[in-house]
Amino acid sequence: MDENNAQIQSQGSVCSDSNGEDTYKNDGEPLCAADRRICLIGNLASDTKLHSVAESFGVPVVTSVNGFEYVFDDSCCTYYIIDSFEGDIYNALSKSRQTILGPTALQQLAAKEKKELPDNTRPLFNIAMRGVVVCFTGFRNKDELTKLVPLIHHMGGSIRRDMTAKVTHLIANSCGGDKYQYASTFKVPVMNLQWVVDSWDHRCDLDFSSSVDSFVSKYKLKPFHGAKVCFLGFPEEEKSHMTEVLEANGGLITSVDDPNCTHVVVDETSVVERPDVNARAFVVKAEWFWTSVQKEYSLDEKEYLFDDYIEHAIATPGVRRDSRTGTPSSASRRKRKRIHETLQSLVQQTQSPALHKRRSSVSDAGLLSVSGSFLDCTVSPNDKGLLDKAESEETPQITSARHQVFLELVQTESNYVEILSIIVKLFKQYLEEMLDEDPLLNFTELNLIFGKLPPIHETHLKMLDELRWTKAHWNEERSIGDIIIKYSTELQRAYPPFINYFEEMKEVLTKCDQSKPRFHAFLKAMQTRPECGRQSLQELMIRPVQRLGSISLLLNDLLKHTPKPNPDHAALEQAMAALREVMTHINEDKRKTEGQVTLFNIFNDIDNCPPDIVSSHRNYITKVEVTQLGSSDGLSSKGSNLVLFLFSDQLEVCKKKSKAFNSMKSPSASVSSFQMAGKPVVKPYKHVKMMALNTIKRVIDIKETEDCQKVFSLVCRGSDDMKEKLFSFAMSDDDVDKVDFLKTLTRTMANNVCSADADKFMAYLEPQQLDIDTSDLSTNTLTKAFKFAKTRLKVGRTFSFNKSTPSKLKRAVSSMMSPFGSSTNLTPASQLANMRLASYSNINELGNNTENSNDPPPVAPMSVQPTRKVKSTSLNVNTFKRL
Repeated sequence: MDENNAQIQSQGSVCSDSNGEDTYKNDGEPLCAADRRICLIGNLASDTKLHSVAESFGVPVVTSVNGFEYVFDDSCCTYYIIDSFEGDIYNALSKSRQTILGPTALQQLAAKEKKELPDNTRPLFNIAMRGVVVCFTGFRNKDELTKLVPLIHHMGGSIRRDMTAKVTHLIANSCGGDKYQYASTFKVPVMNLQWVVDSWDHRCDLDFSSSVDSFVSKYKLKPFHGAKVCFLGFPEEEKSHMTEVLEANGGLITSVDDPNCTHVVVDETSVVERPDVNARAFVVKAEWFWTSVQKEYSLDEKEYLFDDYIEHAIATPGVRRDSRTGTPSSASRRKRKRIHETLQSLVQQTQSPALHKRRSSVSDAGLLSVSGSFLDCTVSPNDKGLLDKAESEETPQITSARHQVFLELVQTESNYVEILSIIVKLFKQYLEEMLDEDPLLNFTELNLIFGKLPPIHETHLKMLDELRWTKAHWNEERSIGDIIIKYSTELQRAYPPFINYFEEMKEVLTKCDQSKPRFHAFLKAMQTRPECGRQSLQELMIRPVQRLGSISLLLNDLLKHTPKPNPDHAALEQAMAALREVMTHINEDKRKTEGQVTLFNIFNDIDNCPPDIVSSHRNYITKVEVTQLGSSDGLSSKGSNLVLFLFSDQLEVCKKKSKAFNSMKSPSASVSSFQMAGKPVVKPYKHVKMMALNTIKRVIDIKETEDCQKVFSLVCRGSDDMKEKLFSFAMSDDDVDKVDFLKTLTRTMANNVCSADADKFMAYLEPQQLDIDTSDLSTNTLTKAFKFAKTRLKVGRTFSFNKSTPSKLKRAVSSMMSPFGSSTNLTPASQLANMRLASYSNINELGNNTENSNDPPPVAPMSVQPTRKVKSTSLNVNTFKRL
């Protein structure tokens, strides 16, 4: 700002700290004597109305063509009234330091209750800026200041070099800087230069004032004026929306490699390392962007900087615990132990209260970069105390399934109350406090959106206190049902008004979001807060709609694990009846039948599907097709094509059927099916396993490599499991994005336990950390194997290998098979396991040069040719899996 001050000082009529009404002194005496007079110049001499106004001051009024005859008359202080502050007459009078007024100023002064002529030394055209004290920042063009400073003085304004308590307005040419931050902190309006220019255009308006709120609000500097911003890591739709908001607020979109880039706004959930930008650019989080839009100031970037956790982690690398030497058996044991301990550490992080604090994906990734495995970091000496503390705070040993379900009820209730508290404190109370200052919503809108929530919040707060007391004094005879019954009346009063008017509330919220840009920015800024778990207000507000159904399901589970002799058994039945009564008071029209239809369709598509998959409290979310990697207890075999159906509280694992698999049924079974019911109805999926979402302790995003694409793992542990189970999958559906699916999965898991933080369920690991063999990912080979199985079964069915099949035909088919190794000293079973079709070899050789096409075809040795009758059922799909 030295340039600005120098420019202000360089002007003859302006000093660094200037006032539009400074008193002029000459040789220690005032410029004006006791006697004063008004001189009307030029055309104003014939203006009778203005002549009368001049006479109202009680001083002599004279007229003149140019007023030069009074310049050297020291007997009287002359006020020269000129209608234009430019031209030869004005310049001559101004250089001789005469007191000059515009006709507007004269009339405005005469309209004051106390009529008096000002003792100003600078020309004063009007008093539109009287009382206005301005300061400049961000101006590098001297010509702009040369125009602005005199105009402010001509309208009665003052200028200060530094920001002080006296400054009323800051005129800025760009956002940022110390003066700008001072103004934003102390609510000093930050104006653009057009405010002065347009004020001068109203110089002849007697009733105009530059400082009225309606006029000031039009010329406030937009929060990103002069900023060149780049958005990094956001989805295209969100990036496009943010670009529109940026341009509407004075900013310019640019790329990360632009040397003039001033800000890089990153989505910290997807950007894992600090982008390489010029040293002057600020790298900030999305919260800075949206909060700046909401408050209409470019906030201090230092409060929203994007911390580079990755570089910090790499700068202090850890040391792997396991040695690379040792016997093969000991290395294998270490590998299994390391994987098991890794799974344990991942589960502990979602269960241990001390580790519930949210950590961004950046910090997760940085943590994993410290050493070769996640376990190496979590049990490092620096973190040992944290884990010990977490273990000491864990719930005592669970003694029964009933106790475990109760703990889940307490945990979900605690999470639910926390979400309600977030809505009340971060949204409702904050918006209510703004009503007296700069409201984002009016009182009616606030009442329509939040008015019916407090009774629900208060009821659950009291209910949670009793549940926590029961948890602290637990024994099997404690009655959980009595607690629900006690508050059933309050629940019945609180919930129906909220749920029945939920659609109206959502409509008001959506309308305000779309029509009020600052409120929209506020919602976006809150969504980036860790407390909200990156969920929108509308997503948080739907939780009360889901909570009664969730409690009902948990009470039903409690009832299953509560013996009838237990007094709580009858109480739980009464509690469930009370909840059903509450829900009958809720308008049935609010239920969406589409979700139930979807559940029935899924149920009908799955062979041996559990009937309880259809529930009024369950919602279908999404599905994904995967290939299982490795062999896992409780699921299908390695290489199986599976489909994962994600529901609001369950994950249904199905095996995907195909024509090949359908044809594996024995001919007799197929024939009988045709005979009994014509063409049989074949369901596309076969039930494998239904997993409750609360048994999935961790979702692991496996890092993408050249050989490892779209792979993820689930760490699961049920109440009956002795240790964690690891299920790894490769997504085979090209239309489904892995990141989007995993985010949906973790968000659903968080919703299921009424938690706002979905990130705690996600971890990021390298393929080798879970011993994922890249050969398992060879989906092309699997595809060829399935094609081979399909071909083999068709051949088997066509030629019908049975007792009546001629041995010559069997040998003809057998000649299609080629060995892959020595068949010496092999049993018939092992020979069979080491055979493959020649057509399978040809598949692998597709695309190769045909120069070897003249090579003789492989001939099976006599040792592998059939010498005994072979039943068709002996060549089944299990044989193909070994090929």
